[in-house]
Formats: sequence, structure tokens, C-alpha cells
Amino acid sequence: MAGKACNVLITGANRGLGLEMVKQLAEMSCPGRKIFAGCRDPSAPKSQSLQELAKKHPGVIHVIRLDTTDPCSVKESAKQVSLVLGKNGLNLLVNNAGVLFHSNMQTTGAKEMQDSFNTNVVGTMMVTKEFLPYLRVAAKSSGKSGMSCSKAAVVNISTILGSMTTVSDMYSFFPGISYRISKAGLNMLTVCNAVEFKEDGILFALLHPGWVRTDMGGEGGEIEAPESVIGMLQVMDSLTEKQNGAFLGYNGKPVSW
Repeated sequence: MAGKACNVLITGANRGLGLEMVKQLAEMSCPGRKIFAGCRDPSAPKSQSLQELAKKHPGVIHVIRLDTTDPCSVKESAKQVSLVLGKNGLNLLVNNAGVLFHSNMQTTGAKEMQDSFNTNVVGTMMVTKEFLPYLRVAAKSSGKSGMSCSKAAVVNISTILGSMTTVSDMYSFFPGISYRISKAGLNMLTVCNAVEFKEDGILFALLHPGWVRTDMGGEGGEIEAPESVIGMLQVMDSLTEKQNGAFLGYNGKPVSW
């Protein structure tokens, strides 16, 4: 379960949903918990709120530099995490870091599409690959049957905009074509991972956080970050092997592919 997962890593943790998730997990009672909060630049002004939160929870929140688009940064972050973990494994990896461009087909350039894939798909893939050994350790040492976020799991933050069945209803309102395509790619990556690492006992799932009022979601969002994160953590709590490879909303309802 997310609330009972001892060791958790969250990418893109310096703002928005990532920061709120770190905050809520840190406030939950869980002896020995270690939360690894990854962000591109821990010393930047945008990371100040995260640093202040870490000071309130010494020994629990560990801020690490993790730029998901930089292979060297990803490898170095894994080394930092391993030093704190010791012989313990990583129970939960939340791939939350993402990038969004609002342009449509006519206004999207190659760079925007490449940047979207580098962050939303390739970055998630490389982070997952780098931390697989620690997830495997957690899965093997848990002594628990089945699958859960308290054992070993990877939760990828996706979006309903990556759903092909909703394009006709939502595209004119919110094109974001590079975001949509890259998130659809993330969905496929997650389903492939769910099959490939099933024998390792590692659960993979996708979560749509809703339309949230954050820097990325904009002021027109339908819900605030705390509500979204409360819902997502509850969904994580409920995940079992039956939801391996599932695409769910923050309310627990299945999202169409």
C-alpha cells in the first residue's frame, strides 16, 4: 500500500502533484519510512518549498537531484538512494515528472515532440530501469504474496488526454498533441512492463490525477492538488495483482485506452 510503503521515490517532486504527494506521505505515520524526492535542481528557487518540507521531516524526506532526461543524473541519483537504502529495497517508484506543450499539429515542432518523448516516455523508462534492482530487492525480501505498493510497485502518472477514445470529445478544447501522443506511449510502456516484470512480483499501474489546478494543469482545473493526491494514494492502497497494468483515475475508476 502507498500509505504503508516504507521506501518511496517520487520524480518531479519540487512542485505540483509531486510536492503534494511527498507532503502527504511524510505526514502519514510509518516508522522507518524514507521518501526520496527527486527534482532537476534542488537548489533552485522552484525547489524551496520542497527543501523547507524536508527540514520539517529530517531523516524521512531525502531531496535528490534527478533530471529524468539526463542519463548521468539518473545513474547518480540511484547511487545516492542506494547509500540511504543500504540492504533495503525500494517499495514504490512514482514516475511523476512530465512536460506539457499546448500546441496542435500545425504549431508543434520537432523539438516539442522530442522533448515530450524524452521526458514523458524515455525519462520514465530510464528511471524505471535504473531502480529495478532496488524494486526487485523489495519484492524478494517482503515475504508477502501477491502484488502491492507496500511490496514493490511502479506507478506512472498518466492522463486521460493519452486515451485514444476521448480524442474526438476533447481535442478541440485541449489539443496538446505532443503531450497526448507521449502519454499514450507511456501507457504502452507501462503495460509492457507489467507483463515483463510480473514474475519479479513488481506491480505496474497508470494513474490519471484528474484536471488539477497546478502550474501544469492551469487555473481552470477542476480540483486542487490535495484532493487529487488523496485520491491517488487511496487508489495505490487498493492495488493488487488484479490491477497490474491497469489505467485508473484518481477516483479509482478505470480510464479507457
